[in-house]
Amino acid sequence: MGTERNVLLKYLLFSAAVLVAPIFFSGGYLLNVLVFVGINTMLALALNLLLGYAGQISLGQAAFFGLGSYISGVATANYGMNPWTALVLAAVVVGVIAFTIGFPILKLKGHYLAMSTLGFGIIIYILFNETIDLTGGPSGLSGIPYFSVGEFQFDSDLKNYFLIWGFALLMILFSVNLVNSRIGRALRAIHDSEVAARVMGVNARLLKVQIFALSAVFSSIAGSLYAHTMTFISPASFGFNFSVELLTMVVIGGLGTVYGSFLGAALLTLLPEFLRTLQDYDIVFYGLLLVLMTMFMPGGLVRIPSLVLPFLAKFKVRRQGNA
Repeated sequence: MGTERNVLLKYLLFSAAVLVAPIFFSGGYLLNVLVFVGINTMLALALNLLLGYAGQISLGQAAFFGLGSYISGVATANYGMNPWTALVLAAVVVGVIAFTIGFPILKLKGHYLAMSTLGFGIIIYILFNETIDLTGGPSGLSGIPYFSVGEFQFDSDLKNYFLIWGFALLMILFSVNLVNSRIGRALRAIHDSEVAARVMGVNARLLKVQIFALSAVFSSIAGSLYAHTMTFISPASFGFNFSVELLTMVVIGGLGTVYGSFLGAALLTLLPEFLRTLQDYDIVFYGLLLVLMTMFMPGGLVRIPSLVLPFLAKFKVRRQGNA
């Protein structure tokens, strides 16, 4: 009971912080950056459920993100579909695709699994570029409408902030409940030892496919939100580099932690704004940051309090002893 109360309190405090953040960034460029933090949080959370909890690596998350964007964008810009209906359609289609390819792909392990998901991502990226009549090809797809409710349109940074973070908070709440449930314990068992999980009665193959599909659906929803927020999309946003960036977010934030997904997404979304002077060398900084994090803080940013608090406690005891 106490644990459930702590989980709820942490979620409520985080939600309150998200809701009051626009007061301190009331418009302008930084608010737009926080919109992207919300999108990247959803994407990092999707990958963290798959990698951090189930132990299944994927280098194709950008493909599901792109599929959600393009299905929603094409359905609305080319065929006049309602954006909300397009979001649901994209999520269903992407979920079915992920569930279908998940059975053969998730038979593989380790670097073989990584390479197969990488191959899937490359195929989807090529399709975005080559289907020019449908997607606009390398030039991109424009004319995507904003989300709207009646006459109210989400056509400003502030409106999009609350829209995207509303979805992000719902995903976080769902994920917190999932990882603390019986399914979450089964996922962690698969992560530690798939053989042992099978012995204990866990249907590991089906559960891996299900979490793979759920991760894809989360990415698709983030993609639809991205498309209708930007109102323009191009294949360059959904390439291999972005899949690697998402993986970096998850590792730096903390594998197997829901709020670590937010910390990693926030750091790697905000950091480029302070590294623009480095120009082409920013990727070197990312690589160095990843190496240092895995060497000296393998638990990610979310583990900082557990490292700092004992140190502060020892420092306080020493000061009292000297006094």
